Amino acid sequence: MSDPLIFSILLVVLLALLAAGLWVAMALIALSLVALVCFANAPQGLVLATTLWGHSHSWSLAALPLFILMGEILLRSRLAGDMFSGLAPWLGRVPGRLLHVNVLGCAIFAAVSGSSAATAATIGRMSVPELTARGYPQQLILGTLAGSATLGLLIPPSIILIVYGVATEQSIARLFVAGILPGLMLVGLFAGYVGLRALLSPADIPDDGQSYTLREKLRASRRLLPVLVLILGVIGSIYTGVASPTDAAAVGVLLATILAFASGGFHWKDFFAALMSATKTSAMIAFILLGAAFLAISMGFTGIPRNLASWIGTMGLSPVALLAVLTLFFIVLGCFLDGISVVVLTTSIILPMVEAVGIDPLWFGIYLVLVVEMSQITPPVGFNLFVIQGLTGTDILQVAKAALPFFGLLLLGVVLITLFPGIVTMLPEAMGN
Repeated sequence: MSDPLIFSILLVVLLALLAAGLWVAMALIALSLVALVCFANAPQGLVLATTLWGHSHSWSLAALPLFILMGEILLRSRLAGDMFSGLAPWLGRVPGRLLHVNVLGCAIFAAVSGSSAATAATIGRMSVPELTARGYPQQLILGTLAGSATLGLLIPPSIILIVYGVATEQSIARLFVAGILPGLMLVGLFAGYVGLRALLSPADIPDDGQSYTLREKLRASRRLLPVLVLILGVIGSIYTGVASPTDAAAVGVLLATILAFASGGFHWKDFFAALMSATKTSAMIAFILLGAAFLAISMGFTGIPRNLASWIGTMGLSPVALLAVLTLFFIVLGCFLDGISVVVLTTSIILPMVEAVGIDPLWFGIYLVLVVEMSQITPPVGFNLFVIQGLTGTDILQVAKAALPFFGLLLLGVVLITLFPGIVTMLPEAMGN
């Protein structure tokens, strides 16, 4: 039986399992068993046992629950609200005014949470009522929130970059550092769009008439200090080589806990609620990763990834042509699966093809996250859309329509890092080995 036919059969089996409502992790394990039983000569039970045991105690993976816990603590503290209050006075005269709070607030919170959904929920909880009360158009409020919250996937510490690093055996520290400049590039693109939209349609942006003296702005900025300390503690320790991502995650949890209690309004019941929520999320992601590891091993036994990579090599596709095809593939896949599932489902098969045409796996990780960011704002399974719908009660298609310009900006981001790969590779190369 030919490899394309085997691949098609396995794809149909996977889609059938997911359509039946089976958990993603269970679907991956079931698909792997089908591949081993039908298309490989390997002891299924032994392969399953050794794979699950071997991948269940990865030290790199320990950073994942810690960063999730850090985000959950911040979600329940006053620090996020202080961040809004600290930014607002500086943005009153900028084109687009307080809409930039969504962009910059999401960027700052992304740098301490690592989660797109947590970023959308936290910033949206503060900004949507405030901006609505001040008369800003709902479409711009929802669009800037949905688009900017995707930064939670890219700006380190990013949960999905940890997942990619573990799945592909790439350095998580170098992936984190590689995400800094592309993240700042997207912040610039989003802020530029908001400013341009304000200049083209000034009537859409209300003037609240408030003005602040420099002293008042500086006084408000003091509220940003705790979050900035947290960002510098986590990212700075990784970039300087003082701490590994796992060590930095532990530092982040400690700092977030101290700052949350010090800010007031955060109690032990909030800490235990954060702990339980982080445990549930971490268990779900870890289970998916174990299923993905078993799938990768099973695919290795069938020989499909190796043969597909060879087939791609014989087609003579240029790296740009391959990336164009993969971008379309990931966008379609992201309409039906969440970002983490997209990464773990595809890396074991896609990465050999990517390496076969000479694309750097480190660069590809950032590219993949950018494309997965698009899936966060595309129906029917855009997680950011669901979060914002839950916050505002707005129809999910209206939220998706408001986020459409940011989908285009993310696509522009993919084009820019393809044309100028140094945006991704400059800082990791500066780190050395």
